Amino acid sequence: MNFSPQSRVWVYQSDRAFSNAEVKTIQQQLDEFSAQWKAHGQQLNAKAQVLYNFFIVFIVDEASAGVTGCSIDSSVRIIKEIEQAYQVDLFNRFNIAYKLDDRVIVVNKEDFETLVNIKAIGPKTIVFNNMIQSLQEFETKWEVPFEQSWHNTIFAHLL
Repeated sequence: MNFSPQSRVWVYQSDRAFSNAEVKTIQQQLDEFSAQWKAHGQQLNAKAQVLYNFFIVFIVDEASAGVTGCSIDSSVRIIKEIEQAYQVDLFNRFNIAYKLDDRVIVVNKEDFETLVNIKAIGPKTIVFNNMIQSLQEFETKWEVPFEQSWHNTIFAHLL
């Protein structure tokens, strides 16, 4: 499937890593959901995937059919089902993800602040901007160095 750079994107971040077996099962669930995801009866050009065992990403190209409140609600429902089934939190915006070497680590805001304070996280540390909204932003601004992220405006005073 080809998606335009303006395609809408939603990122849900887990508070713990999914196991490889969980990822496989969740991905099947997401594939089934995407295949029948509709807005006002029209099939959406959509896909959903699990990335880094921590993130669930939905992409919808609205060129053929636009997302509606009801269709967004249905995607939120599947995320809530996954939350309950796997005992994870996918809606906590105060959890922050960053990369250490090639590993993704998720910590709460206070722990992140401490890590910045003690210089365990620095200007070049890769952080995840889950507030991106388009495929273009996802491809260019989702994984960025701390110094180029929104995190910098909140935690820069600690560097």
